[in-house]
Amino acid sequence: MHIGHTGHGHAGHHHPAGGGSSWRTAALATLHCLTGCAIGEILGMVIGTALALSAGATVALAVALAFVFGYALTMRGVLKAGLPVRQALKVALAADTVSILVMEIIDNTVMMTVPGAMDAGLASFLFWGALAFALVVAFFLTVPVNRWLIARGKGHAVVHAYH
Repeated sequence: MHIGHTGHGHAGHHHPAGGGSSWRTAALATLHCLTGCAIGEILGMVIGTALALSAGATVALAVALAFVFGYALTMRGVLKAGLPVRQALKVALAADTVSILVMEIIDNTVMMTVPGAMDAGLASFLFWGALAFALVVAFFLTVPVNRWLIARGKGHAVVHAYH
């Protein structure tokens, strides 16, 4: 997921000649993705845990909200650049879908595999520690995916046309 592209210094992004992609660019794109994913993921985990939903229902809610917030944050930036809503949605879908999907698979897999994390309460260090760990793991494993996508003019690369 990517956040809106305002005030964070995109001018410093480096896109090597020949369509390559730097690790810095991929890391920044992934950080954008992580922002929306984390908002949705945390909100979904908090709501699901507070309502004592099953682990599966909580994960489904967290994933749905991660996509909503990821797309919304990207759309905010491209709408600000003057795109109509329909075009902004298309850009957000193209820019974020693969990144969000990979990040969500990784972070929810980590959450589900940390013993007791999904059943720990909101006041538990286990819950918050596992969630933070899951998001960090997802970030580091998604950076190479975003680097690959950007090098091919896909993913976050589609957003750059609207700066």
